Amino acid sequence: MNKNVRQIVLPLLASAIWGAAFLAQGNLSSVLPPFFINFFRSLIAVFSLLVVDLIFTQIKKSKGVEIQKVDVKKLVIGGVCCGLLLCGAVNVQQIGIGGSTSGEAAFITTLYMILVPVMGVFFKRKVGLNIWISVVIAVIGLALICQVHSVAFKEAYIYLICSAIFFAIQILFVDYFVQFVDGVKLSCAQFLVASVVSGIISLCFEDVNISAVGEGLLPLLYLGIFSSAVGYTLQIVAQKGTNPTVVSLILSLESAFALVFGVLQCLVLQKPITETPLQFLGCFLMLSAIILSQVNPFKKLQKKSKTVENVVAVEENSQPQDSENIENG
Repeated sequence: MNKNVRQIVLPLLASAIWGAAFLAQGNLSSVLPPFFINFFRSLIAVFSLLVVDLIFTQIKKSKGVEIQKVDVKKLVIGGVCCGLLLCGAVNVQQIGIGGSTSGEAAFITTLYMILVPVMGVFFKRKVGLNIWISVVIAVIGLALICQVHSVAFKEAYIYLICSAIFFAIQILFVDYFVQFVDGVKLSCAQFLVASVVSGIISLCFEDVNISAVGEGLLPLLYLGIFSSAVGYTLQIVAQKGTNPTVVSLILSLESAFALVFGVLQCLVLQKPITETPLQFLGCFLMLSAIILSQVNPFKKLQKKSKTVENVVAVEENSQPQDSENIENG
C-alpha cells in the first residue's frame, strides 16, 4: 500500500473503531474495575493477534514469500517499552472515564495530538506550519464536539491528561521500534506486557465481581478484538515510515466518530438527537484540519519564493559578466 494512503486510511479506520470503544468503556466502568477491564481486553488482543500473525505467516509461505527474521532483542525491548506505556495510558484513561462522560474523556485523551509534535521536536522531527495550524483547528473542533465550555474541572481530568501524555510517548516509541520489527508482532508483544501488568495490579488491589464479567462480555470482546487487536495494530502499521504527527492527528478523529455513532444510535432506536449544531461544526473543523495536514499550501509558497530568489540571484550574477563582455568587445 502507498505510504501516503497508508498514513490516512489505516489511522482513519482505527479512529472509527476507537470512537465506538468510548461507549463500551463508559458502560464497563460502572460494572468492572479498570485494571481488570484492561487485563481482560489485552489478553483477548494477544490471542487474536497470535491467530492473525499465524494466518499471515501461512499465507506468505504459500506464496513463497521469504519470512523476515525476527529481531528478538528489538521485539522484546519494543514490546516492554510500548506495553508499559500502553498499560499506563489505557488504565488511567479507564479510571478517568469512570469519573467523567465519554465525550469529556475523548476530548482530553486525544490532546495527545498536540503533545506528539511538541515532543517530536526533541527527537528532531520536523513539523510543517500546516501541521501546527491543523492541530490548532482540530483542538477547537474537539472542544466544540465535547462541549468543554459547559463543564467544570473534575478530578478525573487529571487521570485523562496523564493518559494523553502516556499515549503521546507511546506513539513516538512505536514510531521508533516499528522500523525494526513486524507491526503485528510488536502489537502482540505490547498487549502481552499490558495484560500481565494490569492482571498483577488487579489481583493485588481490585475486587472483581465474576458475575459482572458475563454482563460485560460483549463490550469486553469488542475492546479486546477490535479496539485493541485491530485498532492498535492499524496504528502501528500506519506509523511505519510515515509522519507520527499526521497519524496522531487523524487518530484524534475518534471523538468525531463517537459523535456520529451516537447520532446513528439515536436514529436506529428512534430517540431524539441531542447533539448541537456546535458539535457538528466541530466535526467539520476536524475534517478541515485533516485535509490541511495532507495539503501544504505553505510549502508551495516557500518553493515559489525560493525560485524567485534564485532567479534574482542569477540575474544579479549575470549583470557584471555582461558588462565585462561589452567592454572587452
